[in-house]
Amino acid sequence: MPLEIRPISAADHAVWLQLWQGYQRFYQTEIPESTSAVTWQRFLAADEPLHAALAWRDGEAIGLVHWIFHRSCWTVSDYCYLQDLYVAEELRGAGIGRALIEHVYAAAQAAGANRVHWLTQEDNLRGRQLYERIASRSGFIQYRQLLG
Repeated sequence: MPLEIRPISAADHAVWLQLWQGYQRFYQTEIPESTSAVTWQRFLAADEPLHAALAWRDGEAIGLVHWIFHRSCWTVSDYCYLQDLYVAEELRGAGIGRALIEHVYAAAQAAGANRVHWLTQEDNLRGRQLYERIASRSGFIQYRQLLG
């Protein structure tokens, strides 16, 4: 059965949430339910720069991707930050992650964005194998300071 990638709809909340929780387990983190609820509403709001799509096969949601358009001081056009990418564990390595990233590439290009960029953890070796084939490393190191 072919893979289908489509934007989320209000009816997709339960399947999105299941994948979103799997993503959190993968990164050994817990995002508060209240934050996930706000994030879901942002996906559905037409005036938000936050977007989401699900990968479907045989009527089952098997992967998700979230991306955000944002301004840059370096270009006139926006950048696109691919914030979250997740494929059901038993299906990794089957081209689903690549298809989700390419979906974001197409959405960013259609929106006139200049660049798609993302982060991953150093020990995400399987993901990094894919990323090394479809993008270039920036050479930058991320620093962060949590506030509040």
